[in-house]
Amino acid sequence: MSIETILLAVGTEDENRTAQLAEEAINVAEPTGATVVLAHVFSDDEFGAVRDRLGVDPESEESTPDAVAKRHTTTRDISKALSAAGVDHTIRGAVGDHADEIVDLAAAESADRVLVGGRSRSPTGKAVFGSVAQDVILSSPSPVTFVREHTA
Repeated sequence: MSIETILLAVGTEDENRTAQLAEEAINVAEPTGATVVLAHVFSDDEFGAVRDRLGVDPESEESTPDAVAKRHTTTRDISKALSAAGVDHTIRGAVGDHADEIVDLAAAESADRVLVGGRSRSPTGKAVFGSVAQDVILSSPSPVTFVREHTA
C-alpha cells in the first residue's frame, strides 16, 4: 500500500513538541512523497479563546476553523518545518470532539496514515480522563501511528 496522504492531528497542548511531531511527519512523508494534512482540532471553548486571542472577528472570513488553524502557533511551527523539508502540506481546522473530528478528517481527506500525539498515562488516568489517541486508534479508517511525547 502506498502512502499518498498523511493526516497529522495536533491540538493546542502540542505547542511544546512541534519539532517532534514535524520530524515524525517528515520521516513518513519524505520517502513516499506524501502530502501531509496538518489538522488542528479545537474544542468549542478553545476555538473561541484562540479566535479572541488572535483578534479575529467572529463574523469575518478569517473566523473559520481552517483560517484560525493556519494562524495558530502549533500549526505555523509545524508548517514551517514541513516547508523547510520540502514536504507538501495543507492545514485544516475543525471544532468539536477531538477524536471524532480527527477520524472524520481522516476519512474526508482519504488519509492513508494518521499520526496522533499523546503522552503515557496510568491506567487510572486513562479511565478517568479518556484518551483521544486511543479513541482515534480504535476508530480510524486508516492505520494510526502514535507519537509518544518524549520525556526528559
